[in-house]
Amino acid sequence: MEKQVLESSEERTFQYQDSLPSLPVPPLDESLSKYLDAVKPFLNQEEYQRTERIVKKFGNGIGKELHQKLLERAKTRRNWLEDWWLNVAYLDLRISTQIHCNMAGPGPYIEHYWPPKEGTQIERASVNVWHTLKYWDLLRVEKVAIERSGDAVLDMHQFRMLFCTCKIPGVTRDSLGSYFKTETEGECPSHLIVLCRGRVFAFDAIYEGSMVTPPEIFRQLMYIQKRCHNEPDGPGLAALTSNERTKWAELREYLIGLDPKNLTLLEKIQSSLFAVCLDDSSPHATPEDYSEVARLGLTGDPTVRWGDKSYNSIFFSNGTCSAFCDHSPFDAMALITMLSFAEKKIIENEGKWKGSDKVRDMPWPEELVFTVDQKIINEIGRTKELYYKKVSDLQLVNYAFTSFGKALIRKKKLHPDTFVQLALQLAYYKCHGRPGCCYETAMTRRFYHGRTETIRSCTMEAVEWCKSMLDPSDNNYQRLQLMHKAFAKHNKMRKECENGKGFDRHLLGLLLIAQEQGLPVPELYVDNAFTTSGGGGNFVLSTSLTGYTRFNGSTLPMVPHGYGFFYAIRDDRIVATCSSWKSCPETDAEVLCRTVFQCFQDMLQLTVVAQL
Repeated sequence: MEKQVLESSEERTFQYQDSLPSLPVPPLDESLSKYLDAVKPFLNQEEYQRTERIVKKFGNGIGKELHQKLLERAKTRRNWLEDWWLNVAYLDLRISTQIHCNMAGPGPYIEHYWPPKEGTQIERASVNVWHTLKYWDLLRVEKVAIERSGDAVLDMHQFRMLFCTCKIPGVTRDSLGSYFKTETEGECPSHLIVLCRGRVFAFDAIYEGSMVTPPEIFRQLMYIQKRCHNEPDGPGLAALTSNERTKWAELREYLIGLDPKNLTLLEKIQSSLFAVCLDDSSPHATPEDYSEVARLGLTGDPTVRWGDKSYNSIFFSNGTCSAFCDHSPFDAMALITMLSFAEKKIIENEGKWKGSDKVRDMPWPEELVFTVDQKIINEIGRTKELYYKKVSDLQLVNYAFTSFGKALIRKKKLHPDTFVQLALQLAYYKCHGRPGCCYETAMTRRFYHGRTETIRSCTMEAVEWCKSMLDPSDNNYQRLQLMHKAFAKHNKMRKECENGKGFDRHLLGLLLIAQEQGLPVPELYVDNAFTTSGGGGNFVLSTSLTGYTRFNGSTLPMVPHGYGFFYAIRDDRIVATCSSWKSCPETDAEVLCRTVFQCFQDMLQLTVVAQL
């Protein structure tokens, strides 16, 4: 009796979903004044006055009407942004989303129990997959802990998308297929797919009612690997997911037309728990330099990853690994929570399986053999060629700054995330001689189905401080004062954004209302200031904190002349991934990253020197 009471009082993962507050629509005048504040660093006096007039006109005219219509929309929806965002940010895109939108990050296990070592690929994959399956099990019975920010419960909806989720290409717009169900909701698919040497296999993770163990997973993966290594390579159909979306949608339709069995196989991939990818590369990796494994995780062999799958777990030949994900169903934090759970278990068990070695006599994995013709074979070849041409232009570094980390920054009473953001602003200013418009992700998960808001890190306060740092006639006391002002401003913006008081999503909503009503695009959005300051996806710096764990990941730059800059802040170090395009002569990921690390030192120095 006692135990029952205890169990029923435990929180269930999704129990507060229905009581989360709706996503608010901020007051129009507040959003517009924040917008004006944000464009200031990029305009001269004359341009600013022009933009000010445009914004005023918008606020008293069409903007007012659009805002009223947005408020109407918000009345009937718990999240007025949700379906719009999914479409505009992800599903409507026609470029190769696998290259431009997917996110990836290296496994940090090389820092403890799994240093790079040939011959460990399948063994480690088995243990890792098993811990991931245990997490799926916990999610099914709603035993995954609810996340909170202070006292506020956070939305857990994204966690449903970690498993059994896949994007499906459409000719004009993609769709998301999600087949996950909790135990209360009903049956949930329980098979995994495995990609190896251009071939696709599947096996069930449940046998006779219980989960497969690492030795059993090992048996299945070994069978697949042996076959792939002893037989000719498969066609590499998975590469097609890296195409531009309309092209992939048309090829998918063509495949289904070739043989209806192909649709059954595609649906088997779509509904699978996740994809296990066996990659033949052996990327170099050290705790201080993850560059190669990070690059291959993001842009490695396209025939052994399913770009549309919400989670691909990639294992390289030397036992290093990476996660690779479609970005549309969730943001990085949900994934990192799951990966951290698995990592904690791996550490507790010293990287080994300590249970029974017994292997049941289960059915062998089945191969998903697609009916293909010469046209498809040719298309796969063409797609791979295009893919490699595009990704060979990528410059990506993933380094650890090891002089200090969160512990020392906190000791100085500074916010670690703001510390990195300001260092990045200073570094960009040093490298490029001008302010860099910057997108930092803020999480709006305290609201129902909340995802993100934009923190625009390049503030007037940050720019004033950067100028002071580079002006030899300023003294350290002035610089420190300006730095504290810049910190205060950034911290205030972050708080506002997390509480639904940002302005970027609001401005997007107003634009989408205008589009839905068939109205002309308001002047505010075609004004040069809008684009120059980063609006409409034109941010030169695309950035995000991936949290305070060992997990760090990244996406590619938003614009051809931009950078991706992603970082994890640990007690004793800051691990950053910086990317840029080689074809842009002005940008250099290596130089920017090294400059940011130098700026960390300069900022710390400032807090010391100014105190003397």
